[in-house]
Amino acid sequence: MTDWDQLYREKETPWDRGEPAPPLVEFVEKQSLSGQILVPGCGIGHDARYLAEQGYIVHAIDISGTALNRARSLHESKALNLKFEKANFLDESNGLPHAHFDLLFEHTCFCAIDPSDRARYAQAANQILKPNGLLLGIFFTDMENDDGPPYPSSRDEIRSLFSTYFDTLNVWKPERSFPGREGEESMYLMRRL
Repeated sequence: MTDWDQLYREKETPWDRGEPAPPLVEFVEKQSLSGQILVPGCGIGHDARYLAEQGYIVHAIDISGTALNRARSLHESKALNLKFEKANFLDESNGLPHAHFDLLFEHTCFCAIDPSDRARYAQAANQILKPNGLLLGIFFTDMENDDGPPYPSSRDEIRSLFSTYFDTLNVWKPERSFPGREGEESMYLMRRL
């Protein structure tokens, strides 16, 4: 199992690009979201901060205390509805309220966990979202390297894992990506049953 806190302490975080994910920015520029948003595996919190700056109420969690300390020092402001909390999204006793959030934004949590834990991720997403809540995800569906993390996922795997709990509303390739990730990601918009 990856020691995420150690990687953050040693600043070995090549996934942190210092800004929100371009596919998220692209989506928010075209679509309107509402309600309370959960960002699991938020890391240093660039995506969470971006969502809060757009006026959303954002709850961002991570298992790394070091990442969260950096996130708080960089992003917490009384002017933003943004809260960072240490929690393991996959742990049923993580303290997250059930059927509470309107949207879950997935970017780098699903790809970072061991693929054997992905069914637990889908269950956790189902548990924390309100009925008809949305899951907006950036998934690595077209990576050539599968020695992760990040671990790629196939479209068939995503459909199999989430179809018990979610209807898939849309799947598309983002027009914008971080350099080096072009063509590797797919965006999913799903609605909880």
